[in-house]
Amino acid sequence: MSLPDPGRPLDPSFTPGPPQLGITDTEAAVQPAAVASRPSTASGEPPIVEAVGLGRDYPSGDSVVHALRGVDLAVARGELVCVRGRSGSGKTTLLNLLGGLDRPTAGQVRVEGVEITTMRESQLVDLRRRTVSFVFQGFGLVPILSAAENVEIPLRLLEVDGRTRDQRVRDLLELVGLGRRAKHRPHELSGGEQQRVAIARALANKPRLLLADEPTGQLDSETGHTIMTLLRSVVRAEGVTAIVATHDPMMLDVADRVVTLRDGSLEEQARAS
Repeated sequence: MSLPDPGRPLDPSFTPGPPQLGITDTEAAVQPAAVASRPSTASGEPPIVEAVGLGRDYPSGDSVVHALRGVDLAVARGELVCVRGRSGSGKTTLLNLLGGLDRPTAGQVRVEGVEITTMRESQLVDLRRRTVSFVFQGFGLVPILSAAENVEIPLRLLEVDGRTRDQRVRDLLELVGLGRRAKHRPHELSGGEQQRVAIARALANKPRLLLADEPTGQLDSETGHTIMTLLRSVVRAEGVTAIVATHDPMMLDVADRVVTLRDGSLEEQARAS
């Protein structure tokens, strides 16, 4: 299956604007930690996202499940990182914490230098609308909406004007190779096509960080590899940082770096060959 050419830039005039943290005149903004305490990436630049001493515990009857244990991770701007590990190793928990869907028991998460673990829920909602986006294993498309209408949802939430919205949707569907399927509803699309729509929707508001949780989990191996290659292409085309959780070894060859989680602990980090 051939992939669309990501070299054609999308409309550079579209910008969703910076996150609005919802801070009143009498409140202080959430401030980033001191620069000296931040890890740097291999390039020496500050990371787009970082976890410091991240832990997450869940009660289970009379015991406690340690889903994450002291995880430190820094991911550079424009980098595609795969998080691998068996089911139950902590991959989904890590992504949920990095994206502000859950709060850690210990440690901190910073996105673009701003600590998100102390944000109010309204601030986290705005963060997820403008800065962080998600792709899930189950696609998460609205069944009564067409492909174009599904991609359009994040833009409507930000009240982007109709002309800009329509152009952005067209550009993204072309980018993922579905320009001719814009009017089709999810049940009229294959699994791979539905995941392409989900990727386009996740990119609609030009996020800086894309988190994908087992995006190939419901696809056959050939389609899954095509989706991962597509992710690699759109990350480069859009300048997005991406973290992808997977336990499929075939998906790792498109990553810039592979991180291994075992029983909630970061075991090794390796550059993909």
